[in-house]
Amino acid sequence: MKIRKILYAAVIAAVYAMASIICAPISYGPVQVRLSEALTVLPAFSPVAIWGVFVSCIVANLVTGSVVNIIFGSLTTLVAAYCSYKLRNNKWLVPLPPVLLNGLIVGGYLTVISGGLWYINMLTVTLGQLVSCYLIGIPLMIIVGENKQIHNFFKNS
Repeated sequence: MKIRKILYAAVIAAVYAMASIICAPISYGPVQVRLSEALTVLPAFSPVAIWGVFVSCIVANLVTGSVVNIIFGSLTTLVAAYCSYKLRNNKWLVPLPPVLLNGLIVGGYLTVISGGLWYINMLTVTLGQLVSCYLIGIPLMIIVGENKQIHNFFKNS
């Protein structure tokens, strides 16, 4: 792997993990808006971003101390990032896999960990993901797509 690709993945990982941890009161639990999830749109620009968001999710989930969250939350992000990469030709679909997969999977295991009703947990995680991935993620995609320097950095990674 080129140094540039490692750097790209590391920058994404650092920003995602930092944003999750700094915003910890709203980043974890049955009712969550993990603002860092907006970065899950970056695989639309480079497949290297898949690894960046995956590794960063592992780091961010270490804060919870929950092995279930570390493993299944991070694997959910990996699969969602790959699906987002595959949907890269339609900017409105790119954020959809993180929204749906996290809502279903994270909402499901949070019910086991924290209690409550599965469909309520699924709904609250899905709504938080909608905020992060669509309200923040889509503008991020537009900024990256329109800024030639940033776009070229992602394109060449």
